[in-house]
Amino acid sequence: MSDDELSRLRTDIDRLDREILERLSQRAQCAQRIGEVKKGPLYRPEREAQVLRKIAELNPGPLSGEAVQRVFREIMSWCLALEQPLRVAFLGPEGTFSESAARKHFGGAPELQPQATIDEVFHAVESGAAAYGIVPVENSTEGAVSRTLDLLLASSARICGEVKLRVRQNLLTRLGATSEIQRVYSHSQSLAQCQGWLSHHLPGVPRIPVASNAEAARLASVEDGVAAIAGEAAAQRYALNTLAADIEDDPNNTTRFLVIGSHDSGQSGRDKTSLACSTPNKPGAVFHLLEAFASHNVSMTKLESRPSRTGLWEYVFYIDIEGHRADKGVAQALEELEARASFLKILGSYPQAAL
Repeated sequence: MSDDELSRLRTDIDRLDREILERLSQRAQCAQRIGEVKKGPLYRPEREAQVLRKIAELNPGPLSGEAVQRVFREIMSWCLALEQPLRVAFLGPEGTFSESAARKHFGGAPELQPQATIDEVFHAVESGAAAYGIVPVENSTEGAVSRTLDLLLASSARICGEVKLRVRQNLLTRLGATSEIQRVYSHSQSLAQCQGWLSHHLPGVPRIPVASNAEAARLASVEDGVAAIAGEAAAQRYALNTLAADIEDDPNNTTRFLVIGSHDSGQSGRDKTSLACSTPNKPGAVFHLLEAFASHNVSMTKLESRPSRTGLWEYVFYIDIEGHRADKGVAQALEELEARASFLKILGSYPQAAL
């Protein structure tokens, strides 16, 4: 490439950057105007989901669909912050996968508030201290997060979104070799997700569960002979070396998070509805419940049971179905389900997350 050609290309880039900046300013002004005339919450999960899907469909390349979605996520995040700064609670401390999920869903503009427990995330939303919360609900390897399910049943907070985060576990330490490691800290689920790797590479080294991966990283930064299993964000925050990367036993290890708030999401065209229900303990009772979905051609994507805590061997069923509660077929199925169930709570309808 000649110097003249390189100079022309740089001139083109400078011109395009000015055009992008001008368009960004125009978009931000439109967002401000919407904030002035709109009633109710400015953050609408269904609208953002529709925009991001359309951007991916229209993308001509060479950037990937995921890349352009991330760019537009940040644009929407900062435009919204001009009129309605958001406070989002997450399971802390800083450096957890929950924080990464919050950043992925809301972008960089919101004020993120770390909470010590899942209970405190729910309380922050219920009290109005935070507009939204991010809580883990299930992992592809280790299954459901039972505390989140229990709190969804008791809380006034509603599910208004979901985030799927590919979880990459790394061995973090200040040490220079695995032979120097005397103990390994991590959250119990992360230890379970990496048990095969740990058994092969660190046999006999004690594995000590702690409250979060970020707390494990903090301990590894101040204690001698210690390694932590955590993500890249924790490594950066606590200035730890990555001694081994991607040590999870399942290469598709993914955690699903829920976005909770005070309102439902509207219809986005590609939605999911979560609910909890129970039925008397008698033959065919569960079949009778689920038949309502089959008769209206509603697909069920998840069925989980938890003790109801109201009687011995009584259970609550947590169910995810495709579609929004306002969709005709889903609404008819839920109406039938309510007539058949001894208890029913709609936990929320929200846009389906893309990985």
